[in-house]
Amino acid sequence: MRLVVSILVVWSILTGCSSTYYAAMEKVGVHKREIMVDRVASANEAQQDAQQQFTSALDALQQLTGQQTSDLQSWYQRISREYDASVDAADEVSERIDAIEHVAEALFDEWYEELSLYSDSALRRDSEAKLKQTEKNYGYMLEAMRRAEQTMQPILVTLLDNTLYLKHNLNAQAIDALEREFSSLERDIELAIKRMEIAINESNRFIAGLK
Repeated sequence: MRLVVSILVVWSILTGCSSTYYAAMEKVGVHKREIMVDRVASANEAQQDAQQQFTSALDALQQLTGQQTSDLQSWYQRISREYDASVDAADEVSERIDAIEHVAEALFDEWYEELSLYSDSALRRDSEAKLKQTEKNYGYMLEAMRRAEQTMQPILVTLLDNTLYLKHNLNAQAIDALEREFSSLERDIELAIKRMEIAINESNRFIAGLK
């Protein structure tokens, strides 16, 4: 089963056809709801990784600004690696949120279409009410995720500025300039982590509602 699913994933990526992918997955017993739950959990994991990475970058800058050192080249290399890793972490979060939106759109479109297939009006109304509530819960979760995503960009901008400044000014004066930036970066990272925690909590509630 895992081999079949893996083949379908690769094939869908190559063809770029989401609807064909979802249809193929349903044929092997994996439905959109299950895919959505998996993708939300995956996005949670990516946000947790981003939290850890931003904290690591902040720690590196804090250590640098807290001391005088002649080995700025080594520090530049470390801060540069932290910046690159932070960009990768932020990109991963964005990609996984996008993946959630794709499957959510397919899931809700299918749900709306299938409402017309009911012959029992009471069952149709109940299903429609569940659809509306699920959409509402999904909206809260997605909004929280996007807010958290937006808080990452100022962090990346500040990290890039500091990385470039170290690169172009490998001297003792660079330390003093970085100290002025540190408090702002610290606030940005704390905000991003809080926003991601909110998004993760909303995601967990959403998953619990689907199960």
